[in-house]
Amino acid sequence: MNIKQLVLASVLGFGSFTAVQAADQMHDFDFKEAVNRAVADGVLDGSVKFYLAGTKSGGRVIERGLVTNKKTNGFAKSAESSCDHVLRSALIQFEKTAKVRGANAVTNLVSYYKANETKSTKTYQCAKGTAIAGVALKGDLVKF
Repeated sequence: MNIKQLVLASVLGFGSFTAVQAADQMHDFDFKEAVNRAVADGVLDGSVKFYLAGTKSGGRVIERGLVTNKKTNGFAKSAESSCDHVLRSALIQFEKTAKVRGANAVTNLVSYYKANETKSTKTYQCAKGTAIAGVALKGDLVKF
């Protein structure tokens, strides 16, 4: 094997190793605790309420199926820390949109990572890879 072949084999081997290492791992975290922390920290003002699918219904639906898909740098950070941070970004976007459109709640929230809907009455899903963490949510804007 000459030097060019050896270098090529090394690069290809490292590239496939990196691709395997970058695969997302799905994590489930308590949604209500995360929302309460965001309100307590002043990240959310509390004027818009958030409800996972199956936990609250009623009110007048302003818009159905609104989606947010946020990512953050997760390199050298725990899944819990980076997922909490990226969930806050998603909730901030929902809060701003709800206020602009006259809603005071986001209901029927489901995890929506890569357009795969996952329902839970207690947790949200976060994908954490080597360098990036992501949260995608889908929900309905509602006026109670």
